[in-house]
Amino acid sequence: MTDEWTVPLADLATAALSACRARGLMVATAESCTGGLVAAALTEIAGSSDVVERGFVTYSNAAKIGMLGVPADLIERVGAVSAEVARAMAEGAVGNSEASIAVAVTGIAGPGGATETKPVGLVHFAAARRGGPTVDERHVLPGDRAAIRRRSVAIALRMVREAAAR
Repeated sequence: MTDEWTVPLADLATAALSACRARGLMVATAESCTGGLVAAALTEIAGSSDVVERGFVTYSNAAKIGMLGVPADLIERVGAVSAEVARAMAEGAVGNSEASIAVAVTGIAGPGGATETKPVGLVHFAAARRGGPTVDERHVLPGDRAAIRRRSVAIALRMVREAAAR
């Protein structure tokens, strides 16, 4: 996985777009700690409008609940930074868009916000595909806020590419 961190985001975004385009799939993003950077990486590529359907920046819990339909009691029970919420975000993005694939990112980019059980760098990801399985990944990423966010974008773009291949 560390290799994907050294590849330019434009290359990762191009690969994700190509994988979706080859299968006629549209993609949506549901982002918390990345604040729209995944959607920005995808839309940085000319011609991406035939693949990118929309992006949800759901930084607050209220946005996760209101825009994506993440159950409030789920957030209260497991916290916004969890596999369960990442999965609900991805599934909510598919359900609230015309996209076939959605990727979700929720984490603690720091420097604050950490707890004893949720350190800075903890990021949960999920990729949902309409009519298919939702997969999730948990990573504890090294570095400062910028590095954690950049690495999160790289992982999310890989997950889009992999979801398109499923």
